[in-house]
Amino acid sequence: MLDVCLLGTGGMMPLPYRWLTALMLRSQGSSLLIDCGEGTQIALKEKGWSAKPIDVICFTHYHADHISGLPGLLLTMGNAERKEPLLLIGPKGLERVVGALRTIAPELPFEIQYHEIKEAEEELRIGTYVIYAYRVNHNILCYGYKVSILRAGKFQLEQAEQLKIPKKYWNRLQKGETIVDGEQRYTPEMVMGKTRRGIHVAYCTDTRPTDSIEKYAKDVDLFICEGMYGEKEKEAKAKEYKHMTFGEAAYLAKKAQVRQLWLTHFSPSLTHPEEYMEEVRKIFPRAKAGKDGMSTELYFIDEEV
Repeated sequence: MLDVCLLGTGGMMPLPYRWLTALMLRSQGSSLLIDCGEGTQIALKEKGWSAKPIDVICFTHYHADHISGLPGLLLTMGNAERKEPLLLIGPKGLERVVGALRTIAPELPFEIQYHEIKEAEEELRIGTYVIYAYRVNHNILCYGYKVSILRAGKFQLEQAEQLKIPKKYWNRLQKGETIVDGEQRYTPEMVMGKTRRGIHVAYCTDTRPTDSIEKYAKDVDLFICEGMYGEKEKEAKAKEYKHMTFGEAAYLAKKAQVRQLWLTHFSPSLTHPEEYMEEVRKIFPRAKAGKDGMSTELYFIDEEV
C-alpha cells in the first residue's frame, strides 16, 4: 500500500486557505516528500502525520515556493530526536542551495546526504521506493518525479518442491536473494512467477507539457500535475512563464492513459479551481482539483506485467 497526501497546492505565495507545494508519500514506515514549500510543517500537523519518518526529500527545482519550508522542517526533525541520515535529491546546485538555507538551521543531530541529478533521466532505488527523475521544461532547471513501489511475482511452491530447494531458503529467495549452497546455486527466478503490477505515482509542477512527462506518467495509478491556470485565455501567459493550464494537464493525462489526475500548484489568483473542472472532465473524466490535505491510499492490483 502507498499513502499519498497533497500537503500544499499553491504556487508563488501561500494563502490563508492554501499552503505552498508539497506532496507526501508513505510506505512500510518510510516517508518520501516531494518539494517543501512554506507551510509544509503546518500541513503535516493538520494531517496528523509526523516529519520524523521522512527518509527522502525530492526537489523539483529551487524556486522559493518549492523549498522555503525546508529549514524549519529540518529543525523539527532534529527536535524529534531523529538520528538516521536524510537523503535529499534535486537538480544541480542542491548542496549549495541547501547549505545556504541551513545558515538558519546549522546544527542537526542527523547526517544530510545529497544526490544531485546530472542526467535528463535518472533512476534511484531507495528502500521501498524506486524514484525516476525526468527533466521538464521550466524557466530554470526543473525535474518531475515518478515514484514506484515494485511487486515481485508469486512464490511458486510446486516449482520449489520439484527442484528440491530446501525450505530454509524459500523466504530469502522471495526477498530476491541468490543463495549458494556448496555446488548448488538457487536464484529467485527459479521459484518466482512473473512480476506483478506495482504502484506508480507521477508528479510534475512548473513546466510546459513535454514528452518526458507523458512517458513517465504512462499508465500510472495517480498523476499529480500542475494546473497553474484554469482559464483558457491564460494559455499565452502559461507559455510565457513555462506553466500549464488545466486543459493542457488534462490532455497529458488522456494521452498517458493515467488512472487518475489531481491538479495542483494553483495561481494565487485562482481562488476556486473547481469552477473550471467541468471543462477539464470533458477531456479527462477522472480528474480532481487538488486541495490541501487531499489524500488517498493506493493498493496493489493483481495483474501481471
